[in-house]
Amino acid sequence: IMRPRFPWLLWAYACCWSAGFCGKVVVWPTDASHWINVKVLLEKLVLRGHEVTVLVPSSNLLIDYQDTSSPFTFEVLQVPFTQKTLHAIMEDFLYFWTNKISNLYPWEVIWRMKKDMEVFTTMSKQTCDALVMNPELTAKLEQAKFDVLIADPLSVGGELVAEILAIPFVYSFRFSYGNVVERLCGGLPSPPSYVPASTRGLTDQMSFVERLQNFLFYFYMDLFSLKFWRDEWDDYYSNILGRPTTLCETMGKAEIWLIRTYWDFEFPRPFLPNFEFVGGLHCQPAKPLPKEMEEFVQSSEEHGIVVFSLGSMVHNLTDEKSNVIARALSQLPQKVLWRYKGKKPETLGSNTRIYDWIPQNDLLGHPLTKAFITHGGTNGIYEAIYHGIPMVGIPMFADQHDNIAHMKAKGAAVGLDFSTLKTQDLVDALNTVINNSTYKENALKLSKIQHDQPVKPLDRAVFWIEFVMRHKGAKHLRPAAHHLTWYQYHCLDVLAFLLTCTAVVVFILVKCCLFCCRRCGRIAKK
Repeated sequence: IMRPRFPWLLWAYACCWSAGFCGKVVVWPTDASHWINVKVLLEKLVLRGHEVTVLVPSSNLLIDYQDTSSPFTFEVLQVPFTQKTLHAIMEDFLYFWTNKISNLYPWEVIWRMKKDMEVFTTMSKQTCDALVMNPELTAKLEQAKFDVLIADPLSVGGELVAEILAIPFVYSFRFSYGNVVERLCGGLPSPPSYVPASTRGLTDQMSFVERLQNFLFYFYMDLFSLKFWRDEWDDYYSNILGRPTTLCETMGKAEIWLIRTYWDFEFPRPFLPNFEFVGGLHCQPAKPLPKEMEEFVQSSEEHGIVVFSLGSMVHNLTDEKSNVIARALSQLPQKVLWRYKGKKPETLGSNTRIYDWIPQNDLLGHPLTKAFITHGGTNGIYEAIYHGIPMVGIPMFADQHDNIAHMKAKGAAVGLDFSTLKTQDLVDALNTVINNSTYKENALKLSKIQHDQPVKPLDRAVFWIEFVMRHKGAKHLRPAAHHLTWYQYHCLDVLAFLLTCTAVVVFILVKCCLFCCRRCGRIAKK
């Protein structure tokens, strides 16, 4: 059983010997596309000689803990929900956000978001309980003497495990709704005047109305999140740790925040020394395609190909929507490679081939690739940026609307509304990004920025993790904002003091003036 891992172990020990430093890493991962991203980072850590242990729930979407060839050690957390239940929850979640949301009022969407958060929170607590209520596993992890924990704030619990094990932890993160975790817990400055709140689809160039919307959204998300955390998590964390604390306070102890974007994607904004942007760390040069796929690509001749994927979570669409898309693709002179597991559309053209899985990075790096149709996931966006491919974005949920808004602002993409998508809309969008050279030029410009870095994103992420391991943390990078109350942070107490002083001085001056006037009046009467 252990033989397939032997080459990994041999390489790890060789790296450990040459580097003179070999540590132990424990991981509290987030599933789905987040795992795809962090897995690349973990494999690099193994190649650097570190031992990596992944804490994985027994029911999950993409983490194969039974893979004996994996370079990681898996500690399986036995959760009460089954694989079938998890898939049913995810299918319901995806169906709502892709098919039903466009017909609902804003308050109905907010209610559904709250319901979804409660469902995922229950599952997160069950996953946490599988560890903290298992004294044997907790003792085993404590005895392992890990040097650092890697987590994603989207999956609550990693920071709690780090506190229990008394080890520093590092976040790998895209963003939270309204940037609430980064702002309130991480202390990241986010002026609402020019830093757009995530998930709003805004840019840094906002009108008065957009700035008003941005400010109100920040305010609403702060109130909503603080109340939700207080109701769902603060008591849970306090009971487990045996001392009064909050989820946000515990999250704020992260030594380093590895943000999965970079300045080729982000709008200029202030950030902190313990925030490091490592977008594109999973990207790499294209490898040769499988023979059958390469022959299909070459058959496109001068027209080239279009790559189409809606990510790792959206496996099928309604018959109506899939036929709308297939009909549009059939009108293109390009050959199309479509990752899709649903029912074969009746309108599928001879120029389009459907695959259960495609080597997306290798296809995007192929010289014949003309465009990328994407749902707007961060991993796919960065592979397109890396290879300089213009995009047609069809965002559905989570960070996707924001990602496409960024690419549109950079001039490298055209965005479409999935709920109202028509055949001609998709045809026109593809013809625009393929035939208008501006989109290709802007995509190549972003690609040059991505490649022109003093240190590669993956190496930079590894450096900071190893830095935390070597120094037992990075407290010297932690801003003093964590020790201030909200009114101290915004200097409201200083303003109150100055206003009070001003009021006292004005009061004294008015009284003096009144006194002088009365005195002068008495003298005049005499």
